[in-house]
Amino acid sequence: MVALIQYAKVPVLRQIARFYIWLIRGTPLLVQLFVVFYGLPGLGIRVDAFRAAVWVFGICEGAYCAETMRGALEVVPAGQMEAGYCVGMNFRQTMWHIVLPQTFRNAFPALSNSLISLVKDTSLAANITVNEMFMTSQRIAGRTYEFMAIYLEVGAIYLMFCSILTLLQKWVEKKLNRYSARDAGPVRT
Repeated sequence: MVALIQYAKVPVLRQIARFYIWLIRGTPLLVQLFVVFYGLPGLGIRVDAFRAAVWVFGICEGAYCAETMRGALEVVPAGQMEAGYCVGMNFRQTMWHIVLPQTFRNAFPALSNSLISLVKDTSLAANITVNEMFMTSQRIAGRTYEFMAIYLEVGAIYLMFCSILTLLQKWVEKKLNRYSARDAGPVRT
């Protein structure tokens, strides 16, 4: 929605969207986690650690994905919108049936990379007491003094998750490329 607001050039909403993206992309994720979990209680807003982490990861990822989608929207030639209008489609129909499928195809690799980065960034939630894999490994390492083995094991688990996501990304990209080649029709010389 944030990317579409910018693309449609809605005046006031566009400025709010730009400010949101500027603020979130310009501050570290760890600082955002601390502001929400430790700072909001000072304003009387209590948020448990897991919920704070989900909110911050969602808001942060939303800013990066909005920029990815905005860039992908701008790559679609303006003639595509005009073609939709020429066949009698309105703005919403043209966006849904013509522009967004091309946009998603263009944005998919970058969005997949953001997802993989997000999986790795979840380890930061340990800093606000979310009992996730990295925090659990720190506790085990503290009891057993097997720091290297424990941290290598956690690294291997993250690597496995990210490898699966990378394989899934390649598979979906192959499918998207097959559809894009089929939709383009025969090449004429």
